[in-house]
Amino acid sequence: MGEGRWFSFVVAVLATWRLTHLLASEDGPGDIIANLRQWLGNGFFGKLMDCFYCTSLWIAAPIACLLMNKWREWPLLWLALSGASCLLERSGNRPLAPPQTSPEEE
Repeated sequence: MGEGRWFSFVVAVLATWRLTHLLASEDGPGDIIANLRQWLGNGFFGKLMDCFYCTSLWIAAPIACLLMNKWREWPLLWLALSGASCLLERSGNRPLAPPQTSPEEE
């Protein structure tokens, strides 16, 4: 993979993470995403927006189309973009400090 392809891949991973995080975890500007999520309710698309991992698959699919040179690359790029955005999400959700237990709880 050439240097330009790596750069494009990294930018695509960041874009996938950003769009997925916006749709699955944020209210959006003017609460537009929160209103959309509420309008979709508990149907298929409403539940889809509640799951970061599910949403990342749907967001990564068209972005993978932009990166691919040949159609046979698409499945690997699709899963790689989704997987990398999931890793970014997990790495950012670590607690800052381990939970403190009191002597009474032990």
